[in-house]
Amino acid sequence: MSTRTLIRGGLVITAADEIHADVLIDDGRIAALAAHGTAAAESWTAERTIDATGRYVIPGGVDAHTHMELPFGGTAASDTFETGTQAAAWGGTTTIVDFAVQSVGRSLREGLDAWYAKADGRCAIDYAFHMILSDVNESSLKEMDLLVEEGITSFKLFMAYPGVFYSDDGQILRAMQRSAYNGGLIMMHAENGIAIDVLVEQALARGETDPRHHGEVRKVLLEAEATHRAIQLARVAGAPLYVVHVSADEAVAELAAARDKGLNVFGETCPQYLFLSTDNLAEPDFEGAKYVCSTPLRPREHQAALWRGLRTNDLQVVSTDHCPFCFSGQKELGRGDFSKIPNGLPGVENRMDLLHQAVLDGHITRRRWIEIACATPARMFGLYPKKGTIAPGADADVVIYDPHAEQTLSAETHHMNVDYSAYEGKAVTGQVETVLSRGEVVIERRRFTGRAGHGLYTPRSACQYLN
Repeated sequence: MSTRTLIRGGLVITAADEIHADVLIDDGRIAALAAHGTAAAESWTAERTIDATGRYVIPGGVDAHTHMELPFGGTAASDTFETGTQAAAWGGTTTIVDFAVQSVGRSLREGLDAWYAKADGRCAIDYAFHMILSDVNESSLKEMDLLVEEGITSFKLFMAYPGVFYSDDGQILRAMQRSAYNGGLIMMHAENGIAIDVLVEQALARGETDPRHHGEVRKVLLEAEATHRAIQLARVAGAPLYVVHVSADEAVAELAAARDKGLNVFGETCPQYLFLSTDNLAEPDFEGAKYVCSTPLRPREHQAALWRGLRTNDLQVVSTDHCPFCFSGQKELGRGDFSKIPNGLPGVENRMDLLHQAVLDGHITRRRWIEIACATPARMFGLYPKKGTIAPGADADVVIYDPHAEQTLSAETHHMNVDYSAYEGKAVTGQVETVLSRGEVVIERRRFTGRAGHGLYTPRSACQYLN
């Protein structure tokens, strides 16, 4: 059982409010809030008091898109559930939603049980799962209903990666029809993978093998086209749609047009699209391989549309798509052939800090920071109000955040199990100081005090945004 804890003197920031308040934690949950200095707050006693003077007191981050231990391209993501959740905690994230994978020819249940086994007893913070559908058929469609009942309420489909995860339009339509029936939410990787494969083959035939060509063949128009097609299929099925890792201006425009029609269509972007660009993919001596992910990094001018989408709520969530591969021995598999570079970037530890920097840079407000990183992902994926807010009854997932601390992001100092940082040398202002997960201190003044196995599997209810 967690210690009764009092957090005094901080500025409590949620998606809805900013208030100088004290927070009382008991039995792993938020017991009460009261304005600092009031009689109610002064009357509280606790076994442990944390002084948050000059600090923000914010909900723990909810990262709704991570890939720990994901097999990909003959290798696997370098963060385990143990190392990855510890890194998440260091970065102020207290809940991840990872992706269990159905293998072609296997049942959803087999895939889900494999991911339960990978994570069980190893996580430092709470976790939940989405389900990747790689093989849509009569049997897997029926299994979707059973998974929804046990708290796996979202299913990811791929319009990309033919021969691996790819589903055709008929399979996508069937899965969407099923989710309209069972209350699940379809998450879509929206890129035209069939067309991209043609462009990859042609580029390699021309001798264009460097990492920068990864971005050039995965064209903006093929993301926009797939986004449009996914929206229309969802309309036909009468199903909600969540488009993952949106990277391009034209794809944002498709989401905005759908939302203007009142459709249940939602979009997520990631820090790499907000802070990195094709300039990184073009770094010499194969360094660009560090930045290979899909959807790919775009020319810098796309960033303005993504920030605007986050301000106007045409994009609702910032997740990381954390899927790290070491440069040495993993990214290097693609030397001489960009199509063999494992797709993915590390970022689970950096998201909250980068978004705080975005507040200082004037892109978003403080409350919007908490909204897109904590509250909305919790609501979108059926974890709210247990997660994503600081309110009586919520889990005591709380971050004491120093908004004035200065740090330089670097592989030398990060805790992700990967040999490079995608943000190497980037100076940011703001840093996580102390983290509580369900009332237990897992980071105490920049020291890890948590443990593998503290994190609990958390079943989810349905998306809370459906009309």
